[in-house]
Amino acid sequence: MLTKPDFLEKKVILVFTTVGEKISFKNDNMIVTNKSNNIILQISCYNLFAIFIIGGISITSGIISRSKKFGFSILFFTSNFKFYSGINFILEGNFLLREKQYKTDKSNEIARQLIINKIINQRDFLKKLRDKELKDGIKKLNETINKIEKYKPDNSELMGMEGTSAKIYFNRMFKPYNWNGRQPRVKRDKINLLMDIGYTVLFNYLEAILNIYGFDVYKGNLHKEFYKRKSLVCDIIEPFRPIVDYKIRKMINLGQIENYNFNIYKSQYQLDWKDSNNFVYLILEEIMRYKNDIFDFIQKYYRWFMKNDDIIKFPKVVLKNDNN
Repeated sequence: MLTKPDFLEKKVILVFTTVGEKISFKNDNMIVTNKSNNIILQISCYNLFAIFIIGGISITSGIISRSKKFGFSILFFTSNFKFYSGINFILEGNFLLREKQYKTDKSNEIARQLIINKIINQRDFLKKLRDKELKDGIKKLNETINKIEKYKPDNSELMGMEGTSAKIYFNRMFKPYNWNGRQPRVKRDKINLLMDIGYTVLFNYLEAILNIYGFDVYKGNLHKEFYKRKSLVCDIIEPFRPIVDYKIRKMINLGQIENYNFNIYKSQYQLDWKDSNNFVYLILEEIMRYKNDIFDFIQKYYRWFMKNDDIIKFPKVVLKNDNN
């Protein structure tokens, strides 16, 4: 099992074949070269956690065998950063964990704890804005947290309360930008498009960590099973979403995206692939600032599940961002 010190040494590498970057291997090192065949990165395979490849590429058996040998995942995205496939490193044979996943009678309680934690993190990220006008939103989120803790709603009620809290949160997080609200995958405006891309990066990063423990990522708690939906990843991402939201707001305020080229195709916003590369890099950089917190939670979640422990001892997602 991957230890925390080992995990913290591992890196996620972005390879943009859209600008002519290529991958090769020499001994136990991965080498990335630019279109002029100059080396821009060399890293030991022992320090690789995942490779995000943006754009088309031909994969050799050598790359696949190294992925299995050294335990890193390879994830493939289009030039517009739409995920389409992956070679995931998965801990195989952890049947005890999966048996506990399938037989647990605590799904609703797990879902409740994740949503409480999500709303707490939304509240805390609003507090970071230090805006007196946001006090009403913070108060409403606190009321929802208390209500969920006290009344223990069922799954459908919980989803409804989460949706109401999300509106409160988003309307305040993005209030200065005349935003019309969160619309997943619709891409009706620039912020929704950037959130979709940011959440995709976060989703695949979390899935890679869940895989190293051997979880069945299709067996969720809050998100019930649906054909080809990785419901567990959909569950685990919830408390971490504010990382992406806050980064996007910060980028807007710093003027980091004002020169991005956006196009509209069939009423949906698209980001020019050159700017998409820059945005993905910045989002992944932000997620890496929380890698310690992310690993801590998933490791504790795994241990909690294996012990079949009391829900009172369910782990909390604490976003400290020690690198700030």
